[in-house]
Amino acid sequence: MFHLLERYTVESVTCGHPDKVCDQMSDAILDAMLEQDPFSRAGVEVFGSHGTLMIGGEVKTKAKVDFEKIARRVYREIGYTDKLEVLVRVAQQSPDIAMGVDNGGAGDQGIMYGYATDETKEMLPQGVVLAHALARRLEKLRRDKTLPWLRPDGKTQVTISKGKVLTALCSTQHDKKISQEDIRKELIKHLFKPVLGSTKNIEILVNPTGRFVQGGFMADAGLTGRKIQVDTYGGLVPHGGGAFSGKEPMKVDRSAAYMCRFVAKNLVANGYGKKALVSVAYAIGCAEPVMVEAYNEKGRNLTSVVTKNFDFRPQAIIERLDLRRPIFRETAAYGHFGVAGRSWERIEKL
Repeated sequence: MFHLLERYTVESVTCGHPDKVCDQMSDAILDAMLEQDPFSRAGVEVFGSHGTLMIGGEVKTKAKVDFEKIARRVYREIGYTDKLEVLVRVAQQSPDIAMGVDNGGAGDQGIMYGYATDETKEMLPQGVVLAHALARRLEKLRRDKTLPWLRPDGKTQVTISKGKVLTALCSTQHDKKISQEDIRKELIKHLFKPVLGSTKNIEILVNPTGRFVQGGFMADAGLTGRKIQVDTYGGLVPHGGGAFSGKEPMKVDRSAAYMCRFVAKNLVANGYGKKALVSVAYAIGCAEPVMVEAYNEKGRNLTSVVTKNFDFRPQAIIERLDLRRPIFRETAAYGHFGVAGRSWERIEKL
């Protein structure tokens, strides 16, 4: 019914990937608003391309925030030094939307999904865990200067078959002076073997184009919300299409997706299945969802269990998961799920 593929491929990206740079900028701006005004409303989008950055969207907040300053700070913190021309085009949220949201209604219509599996301690598919682990370690190797020739932009990917890794891939931006042979040798030693345990019988692919010197916005455009599968379950289960970053929790694209993950994880943790898929749908401006559904891997309908134990109205989600805090920049790279300490990863007794 879901996650049935015996062979599948999952990718992740580093925090220096252009799309992820935009996600982090959007969430850093959101955090700055929530820090001053926890009831801020925001849909902040960032687009970067070849020396130009545009910050757009809609907000309703009492906070005084310098959008450009925050975006530039995030860019520097990630490790980029090239110059950017920054345009800010952020408007006030439409009063037509506010009319429904002010009464506790959902900030948008849409469908959200949550998933959990008992195959890893993170309760995520093995491939998702490994792809993120490779991307996180690649970033660590750059930050701690174990591999000083690494640069911020990078991608990882793994192909899994029946629980075994068939292929592992890393494309990483690098200093122009290092050879591809040395890159491959160093990454096998410092990246692939520590994460995978062994590279025996695994096809290792490193910078398949043969060179990756130019990266970030100098090489490619970036856009908030363009890595929704990296953010969630790697394409192995359905996705409603809504992105997370730059959106405060009245926007159910984010908060309800977190809630669905919370519910799915707790269904598995409480013995209702080895895998669980939860979905919810909303009409804009309405608090009560128009649909809540949940199933385990055997097709057993768990909806009654879910509706008995969990309230999917936006305000109830915000309160249960404590989502009015400035916690979102940290979620904007390496996946929103499977990370200890996040409220939607908490396990409760049902």
